[in-house]
Amino acid sequence: MVSDTRIFTKKNILRVLWIFYALFSIVVWLPQMDHLLSKDYEEISKHISLDQHWDIRINDSFYQDVSLDNFSFDTVDKGDQITMEREIPQDWGDIQQGVLRFHIRQTAVKMYVDDHLIYQYGFDRIDKNKTVGSGFQFINFSDKFKGGRLKIELSVTENDAFSRFDSIRIYKWENAYRVLMTENRIPMFLGCFLSLFGLSIVMITMFALLLSRKYMRIFCIAAFSICMGLWTLCYYNVMLIFSIPLYSISLIEYMALFLAPLPLFIYMWENVKNLKSRIFKTIYGVLFFIQMVFDMVILTLHTLDIVHCAAVLKYLQFLIVCDLIYVTLVLVLNLKNSKRVNRMYLIGMLIVAGCTVYDLISYYCNRYLASTFFTGKGVASMGVMILIFILIYTFYINLTEKMMQETERNSLIKCAYTDDLTQLANRRYCSEYMKKLENSDYTVICFDLNNLKTTNDTYGHAKGDILIKSAADVIAETFQKYGVVGRMGGDEFIAIIRLFQQEEISSLMGQFEFNIGRKNQEVTDLNLSIAYGYAVCGEQGERNIEKIYQIADDRMYQNKIQSKRKKENSLFGC
Repeated sequence: MVSDTRIFTKKNILRVLWIFYALFSIVVWLPQMDHLLSKDYEEISKHISLDQHWDIRINDSFYQDVSLDNFSFDTVDKGDQITMEREIPQDWGDIQQGVLRFHIRQTAVKMYVDDHLIYQYGFDRIDKNKTVGSGFQFINFSDKFKGGRLKIELSVTENDAFSRFDSIRIYKWENAYRVLMTENRIPMFLGCFLSLFGLSIVMITMFALLLSRKYMRIFCIAAFSICMGLWTLCYYNVMLIFSIPLYSISLIEYMALFLAPLPLFIYMWENVKNLKSRIFKTIYGVLFFIQMVFDMVILTLHTLDIVHCAAVLKYLQFLIVCDLIYVTLVLVLNLKNSKRVNRMYLIGMLIVAGCTVYDLISYYCNRYLASTFFTGKGVASMGVMILIFILIYTFYINLTEKMMQETERNSLIKCAYTDDLTQLANRRYCSEYMKKLENSDYTVICFDLNNLKTTNDTYGHAKGDILIKSAADVIAETFQKYGVVGRMGGDEFIAIIRLFQQEEISSLMGQFEFNIGRKNQEVTDLNLSIAYGYAVCGEQGERNIEKIYQIADDRMYQNKIQSKRKKENSLFGC
């Protein structure tokens, strides 16, 4: 008991040390890696800011000399028209071939310099009632525009589009995308990790599901990971580096966001069942049905350009809030009756729920309240990654425990079916094995070790054990590769082999007698002698295994008697 306690304590100490080492490594190396990505950010991020001195008209309302940093307005809706004008600075520093970075939210845009159209996006899609998407636009902005009059016309395509403008900047052409990636390096890392991890696990578990449904929960986490990864890459504009059209990126973003709750709901079913509550099961069914129908209907309407995903985003967010409240309640109730490992997973799920709430609050504050208080990027994806690491850790713990249980089980099975002295199969195993041979061709050979009692009485049981082990070695060496060899108890052994031709058996028995002679030469004063008898399945028209065994046993005793008589005759000179 004391030894087991020491082993347990030692394992826990090693586990704690490993966790501290992992955390220490993360604390030390993550800043170093981040520095490699951002070390030249100060240089490449130099830009010309166009956030000041705007004259803005929103429908019939006019605002003069506006600073975009602190300017907000009532949320604009579909059909609203916005015009923005200001002078372009004369001094651009060392920027010659520049890029104007401009962020749009569900708006078509036309851009003029001195009344010359230099860029337009989205009006052809408005004519077809298609979505235009949201995200950064990078517009070639030559230094010949210095000192000109910049005019931007926006046509809003969805309701509740936005209530503030993002910063408008001019970067060097070669630095524009680098700045965007550097500013969003954390979401980029999280999105790539979640997408690639989820995709690889989905491909593996798709085939594993054909064998067992127990892999469904792993499949669900992988699908959820893909959805969150794609949403992160799209929402934070990382997908722009692949030159994908803005409206396509927005479509991927919405599809990932709309579909993400479904695999998470399927994953949660086991936790709902654990509560053994009809009310929770009913609520689960209602929420899952509503989510699934909502996704199918909206994605279909979006495809047909009847209703776009952006128009119903607030209803999806309301559903997500309801889902989060329900999921959080289920997880908290499950925490009470869970094992330590399961509690870690439940805590991970609560972290995901909390991070998702943070992102929802951040979205509403930034979009509708013009607040920049919540500045964290990729918080929900960070929560999912933490959950995945927890699942990997719990999977490792569960796998270790199962391996230990399997090892213990195999050890018990081996003890139950193995003779301790000879390490051959014992009587129980041989009996069960024989029951499986009713319709097979086989030969049963029975053995009896001669002179064991005399050896025990004369030289002691230690010498008798050597004799038994030697007999087991010879029998196993000769017959084990053809079938099963076992010790039936005391001085009795058995071999059940797949050979049944008389010539083969006779040759094998000759080899057996040769091996006995060789063993006697190898071990001094061994005097190994083994009586045997065999019976082939089907001889005398008999196929019953028990009767075949009895025939072989009878022949073995006849052989033993004959050997004894032969020995007595040799002693008396007969």
